[in-house]
Amino acid sequence: MATLLDPNPDSLLPFKGSLSPRFYEVRQKVQNFVKSEIIPNLEVYEEQKRANGWAEPPILLEWQKKARVAGLWNLFLPEISGLTNLEYAPIAEIHGAFIPAALAMNCLAPDTGNMEVLLKYGNAEQKEQWLSLLLSGAIRSCFAMTEPWVASSDATNICSSIVKDGDSYVVNGHKWYISGAMRPSCKLIVFLGKSNPSAPRHQQHSVVLIPMDSPGVKVVRPMGVFGREGDHAEMTFTNVRVPAANLVLGEGRGFEIAQGRLGPGRIHHCMRTIGVAEAALAAMVYRASTRKAFGSRLVDKDTVLQTIAESRLEIEECRQLCYLAASVMDQKGTKAARNYISMIKVAAPKVALKVIDNAIQIHGAHGVSQDSQLSHMYAELRTLRVADGPDVVHLNTVAKAEVQKLSEIGAMVSGAIPKRNVTTAFPPAKL
Repeated sequence: MATLLDPNPDSLLPFKGSLSPRFYEVRQKVQNFVKSEIIPNLEVYEEQKRANGWAEPPILLEWQKKARVAGLWNLFLPEISGLTNLEYAPIAEIHGAFIPAALAMNCLAPDTGNMEVLLKYGNAEQKEQWLSLLLSGAIRSCFAMTEPWVASSDATNICSSIVKDGDSYVVNGHKWYISGAMRPSCKLIVFLGKSNPSAPRHQQHSVVLIPMDSPGVKVVRPMGVFGREGDHAEMTFTNVRVPAANLVLGEGRGFEIAQGRLGPGRIHHCMRTIGVAEAALAAMVYRASTRKAFGSRLVDKDTVLQTIAESRLEIEECRQLCYLAASVMDQKGTKAARNYISMIKVAAPKVALKVIDNAIQIHGAHGVSQDSQLSHMYAELRTLRVADGPDVVHLNTVAKAEVQKLSEIGAMVSGAIPKRNVTTAFPPAKL
């Protein structure tokens, strides 16, 4: 955790030439905000959350006012914050360790991804009507993609319908695990559905904007994660009619929009995940330093020290991979960084989960109790490995890029098998 609050951590040294004076200024202000506003009031925040249900705690609204005055607002958007993806990464790590800080600064999904969609693909009218409200924090939003009856990790499987009817679109479908939809402040649904079933596979889907209070929109129930209800909703859409002007970018552009949304937005998840791992490691060190078993402190035992050391190694490895992905995005674009983004999407949650699991083990029963944050952190991170796309999808992306690198060096290292004058009735098949 000290790394997150260190003004000049060693992990930034390889990228020193790419970091602007503004980055150091903003990061310091974020650190100060966390230390002065967030940490001293975390218990108040949690108490108000329990009392308010899905509504925002009053203290969060106070934090948001202070964050805006301090200029700590919408930091995730380079067009607004002036920060690069690389510069935002160490800030997002702090947000990951202190999630209320991300909310206070309007820097948390799904709103971040939806704002990116509207900024990149929305027309002037859509930006004026919706983007301005999201950027100001006046409303929240959700992204309705996942469906219970299809493998939604493949966006082309989405089968909810968007049908043109005069100057309107009529939407029908069944969605679930729609993050943020349970909140009263959620006023906008960014909806992905099928509009052109006879078109080529990647041109069948479209995105429309649906006001939350539209007739036919129904929130069925909150969805549980490991038995604990969150703000994710199951929703049905029955003959929901929206103006044709609510179509984003154009018919058949939904897959393109979904892919564009899942690039920068999802590396933000990885950045925050590293912050979560730092928090878990800090808890591990604290527990090991203050707990005795079999005659000595846990921190004096070699196996515990090894676990702490391995956790630090793996976090630093992940951090550098995340910074590399962000740097390539800045310098070559999201498409060129696709391979590195896929790598970090697999690596970050896996490492964080391992660190959290080890922290729970060192805590014993306390680690899985409601008195510790570790069990909730584990549930959130394990869910991310599904919500952020299954590992196998990202690994396939990495592997397909790797097998294109067939080389003479590979042939040389592999070595040639000497040929012998031997015949067989069943010669090896030719490739």
